[in-house]
Amino acid sequence: MKDFEKIYSEYFDTVFQYTLSLCKDEAWAEELTQEAFFKALKNIGTFRGECRLSVWLCQIAKNTFYTEVKRQQRQTDYPLDTIPVTENIEQQLLNKETAFELHRLLHRLDDPYKEVFWMRTFGELSFAEIGSLFGKSESWARVTYHRAKLKIKEGIK
Repeated sequence: MKDFEKIYSEYFDTVFQYTLSLCKDEAWAEELTQEAFFKALKNIGTFRGECRLSVWLCQIAKNTFYTEVKRQQRQTDYPLDTIPVTENIEQQLLNKETAFELHRLLHRLDDPYKEVFWMRTFGELSFAEIGSLFGKSESWARVTYHRAKLKIKEGIK
């Protein structure tokens, strides 16, 4: 337990900053961080050491965030009068299809391209932060992100 307290104090800020970049809300980020550390404590025996501990913790936090977002989406009921009516349904469908295709292409990317792209685009982390999470340089993060974008562009063509 003492070892985990050390892990908690050492990595709390990193995981908190990462969850904050995902959800943009300090209170929610703190809840997500606490939940991630709780899950990590329960599953510390499954940590194989194939990546840095900070990457493993951030991965748990990311999965916790996406699970919570999905749960909230299932529970949200929108009153019909608050749904905006648009004239151009064809354009709306096209945008949904394009977004779906982009997500499908992104999902097919190999690691680390997928992770770096998500962290940069949706997590809004800096290249320095991404490089740090992977134990690599800022330049590595930039190159990996650029290659991920190229792979996605190739898939669109």
